[in-house]
Amino acid sequence: MAGNVRLDEREGIAFRVIGRPVVRDDVRRKVAGEVLYSADWVMPGMLYGKLVRSIYPHAKIRRLDFSRAYQVPGVVRIVSAADVPVNQFYDDPAGLGQLIAQHRVFQDDEVRYVGEPICLVLAESSDAADYAAQAVDIEYEELPAVHDPLDALEPEAVLVHATGNLVVEWNVRKGNLAGIKDNPELRHFSRSYTTQYVDHLYLEPEAGVGWLDNDGILTLRCTTQVLEHYRAIARMLNLPDNRVRVIAPYVGGGFGGKEDMTVEPYVAIGVWITRRPVKMVWSRQESLIARPKRHPFRMTYDVWVTPAGEIAGMQVDILADAGAYALLSPRVVFAAAVVATGPYRIEHVAVKARAVYTHNVPTSAFRGFGAMQMAVGYEQFIDELAQALNRDPISFRRQHFIAQGDVLATGEVQETRVMLPEALSEVLSALGPKPYPSQPGRRVGRGIACTMQPYGRTVWFQDQASCWMNVESDGSVVLRIGVPDIGGGQAFSLCQITAEILGVPLDMVRPYYGDSALTPLAGGTFATRQLYMSGNAVYQAASELKDVILGVVRDTWGTANWHLDDHRAVSSTGQTVGFAEIYRAATALQRPLEVHTTFYAPVGPKYDNVEGRAMKTFPDFTFGCHGVDLEIDEETGQVVLLQYAASHDVGVAINPVSVKGQILGGVAQGLGYALSEEVVYQSGQCLTSLFSQYMAPVAPDVPDIKVIILESGEGRGPFHARGIGEPAISPVAPAVANAVADALASGDHVRSLPLTADKIWRQMRQK
Repeated sequence: MAGNVRLDEREGIAFRVIGRPVVRDDVRRKVAGEVLYSADWVMPGMLYGKLVRSIYPHAKIRRLDFSRAYQVPGVVRIVSAADVPVNQFYDDPAGLGQLIAQHRVFQDDEVRYVGEPICLVLAESSDAADYAAQAVDIEYEELPAVHDPLDALEPEAVLVHATGNLVVEWNVRKGNLAGIKDNPELRHFSRSYTTQYVDHLYLEPEAGVGWLDNDGILTLRCTTQVLEHYRAIARMLNLPDNRVRVIAPYVGGGFGGKEDMTVEPYVAIGVWITRRPVKMVWSRQESLIARPKRHPFRMTYDVWVTPAGEIAGMQVDILADAGAYALLSPRVVFAAAVVATGPYRIEHVAVKARAVYTHNVPTSAFRGFGAMQMAVGYEQFIDELAQALNRDPISFRRQHFIAQGDVLATGEVQETRVMLPEALSEVLSALGPKPYPSQPGRRVGRGIACTMQPYGRTVWFQDQASCWMNVESDGSVVLRIGVPDIGGGQAFSLCQITAEILGVPLDMVRPYYGDSALTPLAGGTFATRQLYMSGNAVYQAASELKDVILGVVRDTWGTANWHLDDHRAVSSTGQTVGFAEIYRAATALQRPLEVHTTFYAPVGPKYDNVEGRAMKTFPDFTFGCHGVDLEIDEETGQVVLLQYAASHDVGVAINPVSVKGQILGGVAQGLGYALSEEVVYQSGQCLTSLFSQYMAPVAPDVPDIKVIILESGEGRGPFHARGIGEPAISPVAPAVANAVADALASGDHVRSLPLTADKIWRQMRQK
C-alpha cells in the first residue's frame, strides 16, 4: 500500500480477515481448469441453437422460407416470431417509470441493424444448425439507413423508429452560465473529442444450456450478469415468474456485455417449444458483429476562464450513438452527464447529453458506463487549458479539485472525502523523474489523468439486495445470495465480510450464489454495485446473526460480556464455547441460527431534468489518478509504454489482492481502448469481425503497473469500502492521450480514439 497506514491500524480496529491479501479459492480452481462454465455443460438429447440474423442495416422482410433449411439432416425445428407468445421486450431504460417497447425476440417485419435476430434453428448437432441457418431463404427490401448520429438528428433524417431518432436528452445546470458567457474579461476555449466503438472481448463467449426439470420448470444455466432476467423470460413465454429459473455459474468476464440478455431468450424459447434441452454458444465472429458495444461519444467542451486562471464556467455537449435500440443508453448517458465536468470545482455549468438512434449495432453497458468516455474529454481538456494558459497541468488540477462538502455540477453535495491530491502525489512519486528517450528519433511523454466514477445505481431506482445466512450443526456457516460472480471475486469478498463479523475461519464459510430459485435475489453484477449492495446485505445479515448467536450464548452460559473469535464465543472471564455447541444450545432454546435480511439502498427523488439538478444522483463516487510514461518512434508513430502507476481511494480494501487485480485488469483493458481497439463499421457493416482484425493488446504491450491503494474509510459499502471494478478503467485512455500530447512537444492532442500509430504519425507531420 505504498507506505500508507492501514485503516484498522490507524483507528485501532482489529480486523482479522478484512484487508488481508487472501488469494481467492476460485482463482486456483480456474487456473487448474477445474471450473465449469456455461458452455461446458452437456445434457442427454440436447439440441443446438443457431440464430439467423439480418445481413442489412435497414430492410423490410418480404419473405421468410424455411423449406431448404428443413432439408438439412438433423434439423428439428425453426422458430420465428409467430412462435413466441410475447415477441417483445419491455424496459424502463431511464429508471423513471417510462416503460417503453424495446427490441423484439425475433424481427418479422423491419430489421434495423446488421445482426438483428430473425429466426432460430434447432438441430441435433451444431454443424447441422449452422448449415441450416445458411439455408434459410430471406427476401429483403433494402431501405435507406442513417449511420451518423448527427445526420439522425436532422429534420429530414430517415427514422429508425416512428417516435423519432432522439432516445433521451439529459440536462445538468449549475449557476448561471448564460450570464457569464459574454463577460469580456473571461477567455473562451473550445475543444471536441471523439471515442470509438469497442468490444467487451471477454474470454468466455455468450453461452447457455436450458432444460425442463422434473416439475416442468424452465431452467437456464447461462453466462449472465443478471439473474433477474428470469422475469423477462417468463413474460416472453406468458408464464408465471415462478416457472422460470436462471442459474449463473462462474462467468468468464462480463464488463457489461452480459448485462443485457444474450442467449437466454433463444435457449428458453427453444426448450419451451421442443421440450428438449437446448444449448447455444455464440461464435466470436457472431459476438463481434451483433452484440451491443461501448457507445461512441462526440464531446464538445467550451470553457470560460478568469484572468487569474480559474475556470469560471463550462459547457458540455455530448452526443452518443445508441444504435438501433435504446437498451441501457439512457442510463449510460445520464452517468456521462453527471461526471461531464470531472472532479473539478466549477461554479457555472451547462451539460446537454443526448443519445440518438441509428441503424448501427445497438450500444449498451460497458465497464466505465459513460463516465469513461467523459474522462477522455475532460482530462484532455484540462491539459490543453493548462498549456494555453501557460500553467503546469499538475498544479492546475490541484487548484480545481473538488473537496468534501463542495457542490457538484448536479447540485448535490460531495459528502465523502476526496483523496485526489493524495492519489496524484502517490502516482507522481511512483513514476519518479521523467525518463529520457532511449535513442535518437524517439520522443518521451508523460500523462496524468484524475477521474471520478459513480458506484451503485441511481438513487431513484430503489435498489435492494437480499441475503440468507445460517450456522450449520457442525458450526460451519452457509451464505446464500443471488450474486452472479463474473470473475471479480464477488462471492469471495462476501465470505470475507461474513468471516470477519462472525469470527469464523474463512474456509468455514460456504457461499451459494447465482440461482434465481434458491438464493435470495441481490440484483445484477453491474455498475460497481455488488460490493455496495450485496456487501451491505451480507454485513447486515452477519451482524444480525451475530446478535442471535450471542443472545443464545448469554441465555445459556450467563450474561458476562461475550464476543466471537476463532470460531468460538469468548467471555470476559475467559470461558469459551464452540459454534457446534452453540448450535445445540440454540436448538434447545428453539432459536434457529439463521437470518434473512434485505439491504435497501438510500433513495432520493427522481432527477429533475427540467432544472437539471438533483439532491442526489448516485450513492457515492470513487476517485483515482493514473500516470504513464511512454515513448514514440518519430518514424512510425509507434508507441511503447515505459511505466504506469495507478492510485485509487477504495475506502477500505476488503481484499487488497482483488483490489489490485481489478486495477491491473482495468489498466490493461483501458490501454486497448486508448491505443488500438476499435470495432469498425462501414454503412452498418462490421469490418472487424475476427480477432485478427480487432487489435486487442497482448502481454508484451502492457508495462509493469504500480498500484497504490488508498483507504479513506469513507465509502458507502461494508466497512466503508468504495467500489473499484469500473473506476479502474476510466483514467487510462486520457492519461495515455496526455502522454502522447506531451511527447509531441507542441502539446498537440490527437482528439479521437484510438491513438493509433498512423494518427500520431500524421499529427507529427502536420507540425
